[in-house]
Amino acid sequence: MLAGAPVAPENPTFAELGVHDDIVRALNASGIERTFAIQALTLPLALGGEDVIGQARTGMGKTLGFGVPLLQRLELPGDGTPQALVVVPTRELCVQVTKDLTEAGRHLGVRTASIYGGRPYEAQIESLRQGVDLVIGTPGRLLDLAEQRHLVLGKVGALVLDEADEMLDLGFLPDIERILGMVPQKRQTMLFSATMPGPIINLARTFLHQPTHIRAEENDEGAIHDRTAQFVYRSHSLDKPELIAKVLQAEGRGLTMIFTRTKRTAQKVADDLSERGFAAAAVHGDLGQGAREQALRAFRSGKVDVLVATDVAARGIDVTDVTHVINYQTPDDEKTYVHRIGRTGRAGKTGVAITLVDWDEMPRWKLISDELGLGITEPVETYSTSKHLFDDLGIPADASGRLPLSKRTRAGLAAEREEDFGGRR
Repeated sequence: MLAGAPVAPENPTFAELGVHDDIVRALNASGIERTFAIQALTLPLALGGEDVIGQARTGMGKTLGFGVPLLQRLELPGDGTPQALVVVPTRELCVQVTKDLTEAGRHLGVRTASIYGGRPYEAQIESLRQGVDLVIGTPGRLLDLAEQRHLVLGKVGALVLDEADEMLDLGFLPDIERILGMVPQKRQTMLFSATMPGPIINLARTFLHQPTHIRAEENDEGAIHDRTAQFVYRSHSLDKPELIAKVLQAEGRGLTMIFTRTKRTAQKVADDLSERGFAAAAVHGDLGQGAREQALRAFRSGKVDVLVATDVAARGIDVTDVTHVINYQTPDDEKTYVHRIGRTGRAGKTGVAITLVDWDEMPRWKLISDELGLGITEPVETYSTSKHLFDDLGIPADASGRLPLSKRTRAGLAAEREEDFGGRR
């Protein structure tokens, strides 16, 4: 996450923690000077080569917490054999981490490679053949290329497992254990995870050497949600498209994520919003790899400002400036709710979370509200014409179900090129 954000002045700067001048210069150019909590805790240990377990959610700055030490401890120029490896659960997170670390290391001359499935092997094999210092990849493709001897892991001196609990959920644990068996035993290992289920604890015990456990979760968890205004409305499914169109005209709305429960609904909502004049795109499992990456690039660059996603497709999407999160349908459980609304209110900024509860979803919502102590067991009945909706969210009184032509200023999804991955999904 390389976007600049207001940080408490008492946090030390990267320079004060002994980070290399060239890395500090690159971070400063991206508007980053002071550390976030997870970085301030991790850097002194990781720069010294110690093993670390970091407990933190996406969006708390952990990428630089492990990335800066990886970059600083590389021996440059290297011989082209990978010296450091970062394993991530999804291709979207792989792209994001690669971008962040490439930017942070741009004055060092670090060669990075991004290795993930869903795109042709040839380009990735060629980048490895030309020589790399740092590899970021997803477990399946990393293992594939390692077993084919294209990816040499014999000189990896530092390994990071990022979002380990997500990798467990996606069934990657056996692949990770095989990768860990291929790298030298004498190495630095860092593991980051939002939660610490039993299999992850066992993994850490087996493969990490006297790790220090850092938690940057409890202190910030409440703060994230204190900074996020939560609105819950009982809404009829037939009125939701019109209601959402008005919500998206609220004052101060910037980048917005809309979550749906199914792939079909995600595409339908994105198509409907596009037809109403909004710059919207969908991300879900039925889209090809090229279309998914096209939508994410368009969202990050602001060509579209509304991204409609399913929970699975949204894993690893880390965009700092999301102002609004909308639950088009009630999430499955409280964990999903917390994860979704945590997409806004990040890095000291405020955010708005809106949840639409249909009549048949009321029992599920009551469980979520009770579990999280929200005290909103009976959401107020709300329609696209309800005055309290306009008042709550700062929607102009004259807003209709279509975006006025004068406000259609974004380039849209078509302005972002879609890469051709040979028809693969």
